[in-house]
Parts: sequence; structure tokens; C-alpha cells
Amino acid sequence: MPTRPYTYYDFTLSLCPTCLKRIEAKIVFENDKVFMLKRCPDHGRSKVLIADDIDYYKSIRNYNKPSEFPHTFNTSTDYGCPYDCGLCPDHEQHSCLSIIEVTDRCNLTCPTCYASSSPHYGRHRSLDEIKKMLDTIVRNEKEPDVVQISGGEPTIHPQFFEILDYAKTLPIRHLMVNTNGIRIAKDLEFTKRLASYMPDFEIYLQFDALDSEVLMKLRGEDLTKTRKKAIEHLNEVNLSTTLVVTLEKGLNDHLIGDVLTYATKQKCVRGVTFQPTQIAGRLEEFNTETDRITLTEVRRKILEQFSIFKPDDLIPVPCNPDALVMGYALKNEEGILPLTRYINPADLLDNGKNTIVYEQDEELHGKVLELFSTGNSVDIASENLKSIMCCLPEIDAPDLGYDNLFRVIIMQFVDAYNFDVRSIKKSCVHIVNKDYKIIPFETMNLFYRDDKQEYLQELRKQTI
Repeated sequence: MPTRPYTYYDFTLSLCPTCLKRIEAKIVFENDKVFMLKRCPDHGRSKVLIADDIDYYKSIRNYNKPSEFPHTFNTSTDYGCPYDCGLCPDHEQHSCLSIIEVTDRCNLTCPTCYASSSPHYGRHRSLDEIKKMLDTIVRNEKEPDVVQISGGEPTIHPQFFEILDYAKTLPIRHLMVNTNGIRIAKDLEFTKRLASYMPDFEIYLQFDALDSEVLMKLRGEDLTKTRKKAIEHLNEVNLSTTLVVTLEKGLNDHLIGDVLTYATKQKCVRGVTFQPTQIAGRLEEFNTETDRITLTEVRRKILEQFSIFKPDDLIPVPCNPDALVMGYALKNEEGILPLTRYINPADLLDNGKNTIVYEQDEELHGKVLELFSTGNSVDIASENLKSIMCCLPEIDAPDLGYDNLFRVIIMQFVDAYNFDVRSIKKSCVHIVNKDYKIIPFETMNLFYRDDKQEYLQELRKQTI
């Protein structure tokens, strides 16, 4: 009998990358890789690489946990995912990370920008609009885990500190500012004022590499000196910082180990987040055959270039295992000690239901997961670290505090090519749009920005 060149594994719903209509998709294994096969009646067949590690891809289904949904849904389910975002009642995950864009404007014009920001694009949101955005998050989440002030470039907003002041009056567990670091690098007093918002406050610093060629390609400017000066100022006040690396295949993916080595030596840095480029905004002409880098490829390159981490140090995040990988370590002057490997995933999973449970060693698991949340104050994190150390083998770690925590995250954003409705329904990174609806980050860039709204209405009509 004739055979297919692949092994059929699963079925899902995806989108035609040309017209964005919802279509069926197969998940198949071929040549030790995972592909999505789909066919649009109007635009034909397409084949998309979604993972280069079959074993890891199969394992992510073991990390699903029961869905935690928000206290309030803001839209009804009328057209089916992804055409009802807001969130609709069919969404399976609350907002682990909520983003508000306080301005469209930016002091850079990055070739990779998904929001098409620039010095002259769009406008600043008014303080009243921004307060309403923040209030929307609180209404939906009651006590939001992490809220990120973003843009554009939020630090150029004329009422930037008033925004932070208001946010700190709300029951937000952890507040972040997503910034390119230019103002931090230029103004130490500005950085000192930022540090006054600690604890439970963090800088999410754009940091693709310390390489002029990479920065020119991704950001349109050589920002190497700016990056170093920003880190110098952040180190001076020890303001908790996550380095955020946008990865483009063949451009800076060979520098992953260098970034991690640099990060572990910086006093202020609590971790690195790697984000493979999303095909949206200015990247819509991206070559999907040569330029796409998958989550599993990033994970493999971390293991290859930063040998301190082993495979069991980088595991799926249960709230959205398709799109998120996490690894935790303890940092000191001598280097870092991986921590995730000491938590046996089998102990955290109910194999019968494939969901996270807290059984047997419930106290330890609870403290570890509580510690790993970015929504911890410095005092709580410090106390929990000391408490769990006695439960972990072969670790001599006196005088531990939040400064010793180091986390590595891979955050893959879905686009029209690798769109998988299973992952979208579990998306936990959400953004508040101009209509004060809460939208998954991925579908925001596909359907819910200003220039996409008219076409979204056409797609909705076609589903009726």
C-alpha cells in the first residue's frame, strides 16, 4: 500500500495566511519535525514548520492545567474563535500578563515593530483613557497578576509618572514598564525615580544583542552604547529588569548564549525573555520559509549555547504550554544554579487528567509556584526562597533573596501562518484595545488594530 511522507498526529483549526479565513489544519510529523498542513479553498495549500523537536512537542500536552478564566467577560461568542475577542466566554485563560499601550508614538522606527510605531505615528492616550484601560483590567481580574505599561515607547508619554502613580493605587501584584531604554540611558535621575516604584515593579528592557549589525537590522539604529548605559543606570539603583530579546533566524539566534552570559553578570537583571519574531505589523513581508524561528528551536539553541541549562531545566508553562517555556535558576557572584530541574514534573501532574495538581508535597509545590510568580514582593520572595531551600537537594544557599532569582522565558506569539486555535484559546498574554476590550496579544495584531477592523467585519459576515 502507498504511504504518506508524514505521520498524522492531530487536527486543529487555523487561518489561511492570505485571507485570514478559518480553515482546518493537520498536525503531522515529517523528517523529525512538526508541520501544520492546511488548505484554503481560495488560496490553496500551505505547509508551516511549527516545531523542530517532536518529543518536546508531544510532551506539552502533559502540562495543561484546569482553565482559570476572568471574573468578567466583555463580549459574547457569536462568530467563533478568533473573531469574538474581548474576551469572549469561550476563552480558556485569564490574563496572566495584561498590556496597555499608553501611546502609539515612539522615539524609534523599528523594522520589526508589530504596532507600526514611530515618532509621528498616532497619538498619546489621555490620562483618563489610560485610567479606564487599567480599570478594565482590574474589573476583569480583581487582582491582576502582571500589568505591563507599553506603547509605542511609554516613557515619552508626557504624563508617564502620573500613569505609574495611578497604577500603583490599584491592586496590581506586579507592574512592568516595557521600554527601549533610551530615556533610562540618558537620564540617571529618571532611572532613580523609576526605582522609587519598587517593590513589585520591573523594567522590561528591549535588548536584542550588543551587536551593532543586529540592532541596525531590528531597530534601525546602533543602540549598543545606549543599551550598556541603560544597564549601568539600572544596576546603580538595582531596579529589577528583564532583558527582552526579539529573535530573528540567522540574525541574532547565534548570540543567545552571549546574552544569557551577559545577563547573569548584571546585578539588576532578573532574567531574559526570548521572543521569536511575529509576522505582523512591519514584518508582514517576512519570509516564512527562511526566517521563521520556532519555540523549540529557541529552546534547543539555549541548551546548545548555554550549557548550564539541561533539557529538564526548560519546561512548558502550564497556563499556555504551546506558547511558553520557563526555566528558573539561582544567581550569585560565581554564576547560576538551575532550579527547575529539582521540581519533578511528574509530581506536579495528575497523569490521569493531564492537569496540574498540588498533591503529596503540597506545601513545597505551593511555595515554589508562588515563588516563581513575578507577582511577588521582594520580602515574600526572599522568605519563600529560604523556606524551600531545605527541600531541594545539594544546594548550599544562605542569605538568598529576590536578587538571586534568575528566570528564562521563551514567549512565542502566534501569527496567521502558525495559528492554532488550541493555543489561542489558552492565550494568557492580553492587551486592552481602544474599545476597552481585553484581546489576546496574537489576535490583536491579526484582527483588532485600527487598520484591521473593516476586514474583520467582512470575515464575521462570511461565518454567518
